[in-house]
Amino acid sequence: MSPSSESAALKLEVVAKCSITKARASLLTLPHGPVQLPMFMPVATQASLKGLTPAQLKQTGCNLCLNNTYHLGLKPGQETLDKVGGAHALQGWQGNILTDSGGFQMVSLLKLARITEEGVRFLSPHDGAPMLLTPEHSISLQNSIGSDIIMQLDDVVVTTSPDALRIKEAMERSIRWLDRCIAAHKKPETQNLFCIIQGGLDLDLRRKCCEEMVRRDTPGIAIGGLSGGEAKDAVDTCTSYLPAHKPRYVMGVGYPEDLIVSVALGADMFDCVWPTRTARFGNALTRNGVLKLRHSSYAEDFKPIEQDCKCKCCRGASEGGLEITKAYIHHIASKETAGAHLSVSALSQEVSFSHFYTTPTLALPSLGLLLFNPSKPGDERVTKTNTKIHQTNDSQRPPSP
Repeated sequence: MSPSSESAALKLEVVAKCSITKARASLLTLPHGPVQLPMFMPVATQASLKGLTPAQLKQTGCNLCLNNTYHLGLKPGQETLDKVGGAHALQGWQGNILTDSGGFQMVSLLKLARITEEGVRFLSPHDGAPMLLTPEHSISLQNSIGSDIIMQLDDVVVTTSPDALRIKEAMERSIRWLDRCIAAHKKPETQNLFCIIQGGLDLDLRRKCCEEMVRRDTPGIAIGGLSGGEAKDAVDTCTSYLPAHKPRYVMGVGYPEDLIVSVALGADMFDCVWPTRTARFGNALTRNGVLKLRHSSYAEDFKPIEQDCKCKCCRGASEGGLEITKAYIHHIASKETAGAHLSVSALSQEVSFSHFYTTPTLALPSLGLLLFNPSKPGDERVTKTNTKIHQTNDSQRPPSP
C-alpha cells in the first residue's frame, strides 16, 4: 500500500517509487488544487514572476509557486494584504502559493541583521527603519498572505561558517522557534505549516533536528540551509529519517544537477530564482549545455533555440509554435519586455530535455536518470544511474548572468 497522509489542508499520496534510488512520484492535494511531485516551484518573490503572467504560468502546468514573506511584509505590507484578501487576490493567481518565512534573508541581509532568541532585528532596506521579525510575526504575516504552505521562521547560518557552536545554536533555536510558530498559527485548517531542518553540514546535528521536527508532526517538512551547491549528504541523511507520508522540500535548490540528485535522494519539492533569472538574461538550457544567446555569434543565427524541440518557442508556425530564432532572442534579450516573456516562456515549457523548469517531470538524460512521469502512476521507467552524492563546483555549473 502506498504511503499517504492527510490533514485538514493537505493530502499526499505516493503513487510510484523508483526501485533503484529513493526517487518517488506523488500527488499532493492543497487548498488550491492538486500538485504533481517531484516539482520545481518558480519563485515569484514579490507576488510577481518576472517574465511570466499568472496565465502564462498556469499554461505550463504549474500549480504551485513561491512568494516571500519578508518582501511582502515590507511592501505592500500586512494591512494592504488583509484588505485585498491575501496574495492570491493581489496577484490574480488561482493556484497554490508557498511562502518562505524570511529566514533566508538572515543570510542575504546579515550585515543589517542581529539575531537573538526574540527574533531578527534588522534595518529596512527601503528606508533604514529598525524592524523586528519574530516567529509570531512571520506566521501572522503568512496568515495574512493566505499561502497554502507556510514556513516556520528558522535561524539560518551559511554552511561555510567555521563556527560549529553557532551552527548548533541555530539548529536548536530553529526547533524552539517552530514551537512558537505552531502556537501562533491561526489558520491550520487552510494553511499548512512546514518545519525546516537545520544543522549545516554536520550530519549528527541534522539527525537530531530531524528527530525533534518529526516529533512536532507538521504537515510537511523542509530541509534548509543547502542552497549554495553543497554536497548532498545532508539531503540523503534527512530523507532517511523523515516519514514517507510527508512531502519533503529542499529549499533554494534549482541547478539541474542538484535537482536530479536530490530527487534521487528522496526529495519532492524545490525552488530557486536561477531559472527565470537565467532566461531573462538570454541564457537557454539545451541538450548540449547552456547557450548564451546575447553573444554576437547568434546575431544572424536564424535556427530555433534547439532543433527538434517541441516547446512553444521552438516549434514551427505550422505546428502551432512561435518559431522563435536564436537571432531574435539575441536581439531582444534583457532589452525589450517581450524578451523576458519569450525567454522565460521557453524555459518553462514542458521538459523536452531543453529550456527547463516549472514542470512536475524532471528528466536529464545526460545524468543517466529518467524519472517517471507522475501523471502515469505505476510507470517506473527508471534507468540505472550513478547517484553519487556530490558537490558541484562553481566551475561545473551553468553560468549565471
